[in-house]
Amino acid sequence: MTQPIENGEFLSLSRHHPEALSGISAFTLDNGTQVTVTAPGIISFTPKAVNANTKHIIYSCGVHGNETAPIEICDEMVKHLLTGKLQACHRVLFLFGNLPAMDIGKRFVEENMNRLFSGAHSDGDGLINNERIRAKQLEDAVSEFYASAPAQAPRFHYDLHTAIRASKNEKFAVYPYLHERRHSTGQLAFLAACGVKTILLSESPTTTFSYYSSCQHQAHAFTVELGKVRPFGENDMSRFEDAKQALTKLVTEKEFAPEVDLSTLDIYRVNQVINKHQDDFTLHFADDTPNFTDYAKGTVLATESGASYETQYDGEAIVFPNANVALGQRALLTVVPTTLENPDV
Repeated sequence: MTQPIENGEFLSLSRHHPEALSGISAFTLDNGTQVTVTAPGIISFTPKAVNANTKHIIYSCGVHGNETAPIEICDEMVKHLLTGKLQACHRVLFLFGNLPAMDIGKRFVEENMNRLFSGAHSDGDGLINNERIRAKQLEDAVSEFYASAPAQAPRFHYDLHTAIRASKNEKFAVYPYLHERRHSTGQLAFLAACGVKTILLSESPTTTFSYYSSCQHQAHAFTVELGKVRPFGENDMSRFEDAKQALTKLVTEKEFAPEVDLSTLDIYRVNQVINKHQDDFTLHFADDTPNFTDYAKGTVLATESGASYETQYDGEAIVFPNANVALGQRALLTVVPTTLENPDV
């Protein structure tokens, strides 16, 4: 084990000296925790004692390279686990997604990685780029990690992000489409402990990372938006303290089961997924309009050649607007308030 790894410098090595990791695959810490390094940016921790109550947890971050606060949170947690300041009670896999995009401070280098999961990395007439290769590598890491878990073992995946624009609801999570499964009250309580009290219920399959783990591995999985994009070193980490503490407790405490009053949560369902089909696609609101800004029924939100998109309900709100996406990709979600039906308590 090299000295930088002993000092917890896994992410730094992954980004700047990945060749230094080539001779490191698995080792055991003094506290008995087994550490496995699969590739740059991919590292897991397995406690000495694993049993039927052991959780199998994945934290991914940096799928968009400029979303730095979650990267900093996970980097610190990995450092503390490697140096023994923290000790894992449960299995945990950390995935630092788009390393080259982190280095240039951009969302991505060639292609939005969070549109490349559930096999989408292999679509596109043989198109190959680093984001597609990495998306496949991340899928494989998830599959390998969960393959070591018993069939009924609790599985979790929190894909941590920050949003491009400000939001009226600063922290929120997208709950992937569950097909026939039920929404989990316990998971909503955990998210609330992270400071995330706004939930978007997706109602269709997607190619996001969280949907991949939810659908393919039946994990409790979420896309978690913790705030706004800032450069490395410019985050007010006090705004992320609740999330940092809850994410840490989930890994380091044998039982961490917060509770929540569902009436305190803002729950929305996705009403419209508006994709960009023409180069002249235009959003009809200011670029600095916050997420969750709502409009009256019939308000035109976007236009492009041959199409106009407008709200269908009073109070329908915008989320993730971005006119600069590639043709065929989502340029806007709209959401409307809803309630949970028949959650799994």
